[in-house]
Amino acid sequence: MAVVTKGFAYPSPARTCTRIDRGNGNPIGRSGAYMARLILLNKPFRVLSQFTDSSGRATLADHVPVPGVYPAGRLDWDSEGLLLLTDDGPLQARISSPRFRLPKTYLVQVEGIPTEARLQQLRRGVALKDGLTRPAEAELIPAPALWPRHPPVRERKTVADCWLKLVISEGRNRQVRRMTAAIGHPTLRLVRWQIGDWTLAGLAPGEYREIVVAQEEIPHRESHPGARPPGGSRNGRDSRGSRDSQDKARRGKATHHAPATSAQASAGPGRRARDAGAKRDALPPGARRPKRAR
Repeated sequence: MAVVTKGFAYPSPARTCTRIDRGNGNPIGRSGAYMARLILLNKPFRVLSQFTDSSGRATLADHVPVPGVYPAGRLDWDSEGLLLLTDDGPLQARISSPRFRLPKTYLVQVEGIPTEARLQQLRRGVALKDGLTRPAEAELIPAPALWPRHPPVRERKTVADCWLKLVISEGRNRQVRRMTAAIGHPTLRLVRWQIGDWTLAGLAPGEYREIVVAQEEIPHRESHPGARPPGGSRNGRDSRGSRDSQDKARRGKATHHAPATSAQASAGPGRRARDAGAKRDALPPGARRPKRAR
C-alpha cells in the first residue's frame, strides 16, 4: 500500500489494511481493529487552519480535498509547517489536548542571537501572562534547508538573526512567539517540523500525505506523561485504581452495622447480646454442631 501525496507515492509507515468498513469508510487492520485516517499537511504561510472563511482568505480547503477530516490542533495563520488532520475523534483529542503532552518540534528564526543564559530561560520555563510555561528543549542550530517563504522574511542589515530548535509539550495561543519575545528575541519565521513521531519530511508547502494509524500507535499515558490512558478516569487515575477505591468503599460499608429496628432498640442489652451471639454461632444449612468434650 502506498500513500499518495499530490502525485508522489511514498511507502506507508502504517499497518497494512485488509478491508474498508462500509459504515464509516474507516480502514480495518488484519487484527480486525479499526484504524484512523491521518493526514500530514505542510500548511503554507498565511493559510487558516480551517476549511471556511467569510473574509475570503486561504483555507485548508485550498489544499486538502478530502471530505470528513478535521484539524487536530491548530497552526497560526502566519506560521508554517506540519498540521495533522483526522476523521477520528479520539485521535484528534489525543493529538490536540494539552493533557497528553505530545511533544511538538519547531524551527524558529529569531531576531538577534540568544546567549546561553537566555536559552536556559526557555529550558526552565518562561513566565507569560497566562502562567509559567513547561520546560522546553532549546538549542541553536544552523540555518535549515527550508523552502523559500512568500513573502520572504524582512531582513535588517544592522540586526543579526539565527535559528533555534524548540520542543514544547503545550499548545497555548501563539506560545512559541511569546516565549522568544519574553527572552528578548522576537520570532521572524516559525515552522513546525514534528508532532510526536510524525514529521514534515518529504512534503513541500501545500502538499499532504495520508496514512492510517492503528489504535496501539495512538499516543497515551505510557509514552507521554500526563496523558489519559484508554479507559482511564477524568481525574487522572486509571480504571484499575478507580475499581480498587470502589471495592474499598464497599468493604467499608459492609463493616458498618445496620441501624437498629424499633424492636431492637426497645430491647435491653441482654436481649441484643443474645441475638448477636445467635447470629454469630449460626451454622450453614445441613451442618451439624460438634459435640462438646466432657
